[in-house]
Amino acid sequence: MSSDETPNVPTPRNSREAVREKAQQMHAKQSRARIMRRIIIGAVAIVAVGAIGTAVTMAVTSSVSKPVMNPQGLEGDGIVVGSVSDTVAESVPSTPAPEESGAGEESAAPTPTPVPTTAPVDVHIYVDYLSPGAGEFERANTRQLAGWINEDAVTVTYHPVAMLTASSNGTKYSLRAAAAAACVATHSPDQFYAFNHELLVDQPEVDSSGRTDVELADLAVAVGAQTPKAVRSCIEDQDFLTWAKEATSRALEGPLDGSDDLVLTSAPMIVVNGEAYVGSLKDPAEFSQFVLTVAAETDSTATPTPTPTATETPAP
Repeated sequence: MSSDETPNVPTPRNSREAVREKAQQMHAKQSRARIMRRIIIGAVAIVAVGAIGTAVTMAVTSSVSKPVMNPQGLEGDGIVVGSVSDTVAESVPSTPAPEESGAGEESAAPTPTPVPTTAPVDVHIYVDYLSPGAGEFERANTRQLAGWINEDAVTVTYHPVAMLTASSNGTKYSLRAAAAAACVATHSPDQFYAFNHELLVDQPEVDSSGRTDVELADLAVAVGAQTPKAVRSCIEDQDFLTWAKEATSRALEGPLDGSDDLVLTSAPMIVVNGEAYVGSLKDPAEFSQFVLTVAAETDSTATPTPTPTATETPAP
């Protein structure tokens, strides 16, 4: 018995065309997906490259455009001390002279004042704030230096230098402390000596990390900085770090301020009327005698004694 109904079975040709069409659709879909991926990757790459380029440009522009800042109110690379408060001068006890002190004795070294001269004695003190010798000299001579300064017998100029920058566990304490001193001298000059004094009499040890920038700023504020915000910003932003490095290089090349031909060979280095002091850093009497001697030599050279003019005696 026949039937008019036939099974709905696709012919091989129709089946192949359906598969081919489906394959084409999948291929087209995959192609679109690949294209989208490429577009997305390209966009991400462009954004990344742009961001890197912007960062590099900002860094380069910042380093190029940031001017080298120099401290204000200095004479050469030195900071002149106009006066010293009694509080600072009395904060350090008089140091006995080595040859005068004995076991069980409590003798204090005298603090003589240089004899009056036609002009104040010119004293330049080159200090590295990590140098033990600089601390010894400050502790031994604070009282007599303060007296001389306040009596206008001497003009004292401090020169912060950084010769021991590599001796602080990589923190560059000498360099940062010198820059901090310049910040105080610029923004609060009346407190420079007190800050300088504290840095020298309360030093970190060599090969230690030293004070942080925040601690240096705290110390400046503690000694009474008149513009604490400006001083803190200057120290913590390391405004004068480059200046401190260049000032040290200039001192090493010479001639030193206050001399004709001297160069920096150590810190501290004390130059009096152009002559380098090579005596004991811990003996104020020896330093005082050196100052007196140099001052006398300078006076005799500057104002020679007039030679009497010979006169003829008439014959009797």
